[in-house]
Amino acid sequence: MSHPEGTWWKPTPGLQWQYQLSSPVKLDVDVPVYDIDAFENSAEVVAALHAAGRRVIAYVDVGAAERYRPDYDAFPAEVLGRRVGGWPDERWLDIRRLDVLGPIMARRFDMCREKGFDAVEADMVEGYDHRTGFPLTAQDQLVYNRFIADLVHERGMAVGLKNDLPQIPELLPHFDFAVNERCVEYEEWAPLQAFIAAGKPVFHVEYDLPLRRFARITAPLGFSSIRKRVDLDARRWAHG
Repeated sequence: MSHPEGTWWKPTPGLQWQYQLSSPVKLDVDVPVYDIDAFENSAEVVAALHAAGRRVIAYVDVGAAERYRPDYDAFPAEVLGRRVGGWPDERWLDIRRLDVLGPIMARRFDMCREKGFDAVEADMVEGYDHRTGFPLTAQDQLVYNRFIADLVHERGMAVGLKNDLPQIPELLPHFDFAVNERCVEYEEWAPLQAFIAAGKPVFHVEYDLPLRRFARITAPLGFSSIRKRVDLDARRWAHG
């Protein structure tokens, strides 16, 4: 199943956004882009946001299996690795097993398309840099991340790269935007400027730093920066 090149949403730098993974989603935040949970939100929620002129990104974990998801049992034991640090209900996936993970992720992205989402935020795409229980290499990750991007594009949606800063040079042509957490806290915003230079937005969130402190760095760079609580409820603080 292919999709005509260039017909999916192509976001541009400077778009303001709302990032809410809790439910129910607050529908009246006056920004053009929402990033919400793919499973917990219905087609009706997406349609309501579209009616208000919003574009809607679906949050999907593609690198770990979350025990509370309805399709958790689709992951066979051999692809489930160590628990993700700080998230006891999540286990890293063996991303080398495209034969197993491909159909599962395809079904997830089919769901996103059927609900009307414009894009997918692909999370947990840097397992090679963590203790996953599998001997994953940087090359394994590049192959998987490109595979994910292709699956999303084939379904007519844009796709965002979550974190994975070291691989931005190789992955930039395959992704339509970046979603980043804590790049100012960790002083690692420089690699993300490649997205802006390519005309692609950086949707950036900090959880612990004061808004004024990080906005003075990221606003001149053209990042779409917000401050959120780590539970990603509806509350949101933005510059300007």
